[in-house]
Amino acid sequence: MSDPTTPQVPDVPQLPEVPQVPDVPQVPEVPPVAPPAAAYGAPATPYQSQPYAGAALKKSPILSILALIAGVIGVIGSPIAIIPFVGGFLGLLFPVAGIVLGFLGKKRETAAKGFWLTGIITGFIGVGLMIVSFVLWGLLFSLGSAYDYDNF
Repeated sequence: MSDPTTPQVPDVPQLPEVPQVPDVPQVPEVPPVAPPAAAYGAPATPYQSQPYAGAALKKSPILSILALIAGVIGVIGSPIAIIPFVGGFLGLLFPVAGIVLGFLGKKRETAAKGFWLTGIITGFIGVGLMIVSFVLWGLLFSLGSAYDYDNF
């Protein structure tokens, strides 16, 4: 069985003796320590609570902002009073809306004082301008009928 063409396999070497590992010393038992308190905003127990969601969103003072816009449009749109009587009625829409929304904002959104107060003030100015236009147009039409053009 020895074939001259097959290479010979060397014998497996023997491993040297492995020294004995010494015993590991035992660590003395330490009493358990309470975990540190959770930081502000952190969950009390990380495995049972929901993740921190952040601060609540502030509610936008929409009524107060609308009061401001309606009041300013009522004052700026007061030249519509040029149209006799109809302009006065149309010109009352935005100022009255500014007043109503301003008082609603005062009741519900106290933090937005600048917005609702400006809406109330400009709303009353717009209503005053429209009342003046009613009076002026009324006087103009009442005095205009007193003149008789046939007597010239």
